[in-house]
Amino acid sequence: MDLLRNAYSAATDEDEENKKYAPPPLKRAKPEFPCTSTQSFPSDRPSHAKSTSTEAPIAGRYVSKRERALMAAAPQTPNAEPPTSSGCFNVQGSISDSYIRKDILSSLRNRTEGYSISDNKSERMSTTLIGHTKAVNALQWSKTQSHLLASAGMDSSIHIWNVWSTEQKKAQVFNIHTAAVKDIKWSEQGLSLLSCGYDCSSRLIDVEKGLETREFKEDQVVGVVKFHPNNSNLFLSGGSKGVISLWDIRTGNAVNRYLRGLGPVLDVEFTNDTRQFVSSSDESKSNISENSIIVWDVSRQVPLSNQIYVEAYTCPCIRHHPYDPYFVAQSNGNYIAIFSSKPPFRLDKYKRYESHGVSGFPVKCNFSPDGKRLASGSSDGCIYLYNAKTCELVKKIKAYEQTCVDVAFHPVMSNVIASCSWNGEITVFE
Repeated sequence: MDLLRNAYSAATDEDEENKKYAPPPLKRAKPEFPCTSTQSFPSDRPSHAKSTSTEAPIAGRYVSKRERALMAAAPQTPNAEPPTSSGCFNVQGSISDSYIRKDILSSLRNRTEGYSISDNKSERMSTTLIGHTKAVNALQWSKTQSHLLASAGMDSSIHIWNVWSTEQKKAQVFNIHTAAVKDIKWSEQGLSLLSCGYDCSSRLIDVEKGLETREFKEDQVVGVVKFHPNNSNLFLSGGSKGVISLWDIRTGNAVNRYLRGLGPVLDVEFTNDTRQFVSSSDESKSNISENSIIVWDVSRQVPLSNQIYVEAYTCPCIRHHPYDPYFVAQSNGNYIAIFSSKPPFRLDKYKRYESHGVSGFPVKCNFSPDGKRLASGSSDGCIYLYNAKTCELVKKIKAYEQTCVDVAFHPVMSNVIASCSWNGEITVFE
């Protein structure tokens, strides 16, 4: 008996010694879940409960009743494959027009039926929208749901604002980009939003469902996007390597590329007949200022003219007049130049809009829907309103202490203007 006792005790000591110096067990990889706002996982939940539906238990390990129940229910999971679309967003309020101010709702509906809004110039600040923590690069009103305003910021977020809501004005916040968001555009049809940024991608968002439906990757920082006016399935993108691409959102592929060894693309704009588009590039490093503004043939992928603007200034914004055959370019020379949109696309040497400042900031401008006024941001924090036909300064509104980056006329109420600043503020004037 003593011999047996000694033998078993020796074995036990050896096992304890082996356990003492045994290498630690390998950690099992945690399953990755897509970032959504509709499902949350409590932090105190055991980690093995998350992985039982996809991983088999380690041989010899005790399996609890709860874990066995989860394993039994795993085959009944309706979606075993990862989802094809993601929606990393926070729902703050509602995008419905059910809670907007009655006077605004009445104006929107009456204008749709032919009611004419009075042509009063914007004078007072009606709404301040706080949400971005860094500079706001772009904003745009939705044409189909004109109570909604979208904004894109250097804080990597996209905000959807229900501007006149009596409850929560911040309707949705999308955090789908991993770097600063440079530009956003609403689709002409439905509640689809296109965005691009410093993470070298453009992304299509279904705002109504709160989902990112497609991603378009590039090997350059994407600085600007623009939907085709007559076909919402196509859009242009321009980036830091000078490449302009025409994308088809149905396939996710680029159908055309426009190459000319350009500098970073600052803006693109379709002409009214949609057969051409205008691009603006930063050619300051190459000392070839004649390539800063180019008119392209959409279908043939060739430049129609590249000697339009020969001054040594970059133009961060291009806008075509809603009806007349000309477009304007915001120049870092602290003025807005005017060009004909008919060959040979000449610069108007006798007229231009000048009173505001640009000073190297990406200051933008926009025409009113009726084409009678042109609004521009400015480095002094003001909004400048010009008579589009005479280039006369009509009004100057002090909006911010820092640069006013972008301005956008409301698509229905012509006396409403939204603006954003370099310090992250957004205001709506009536």
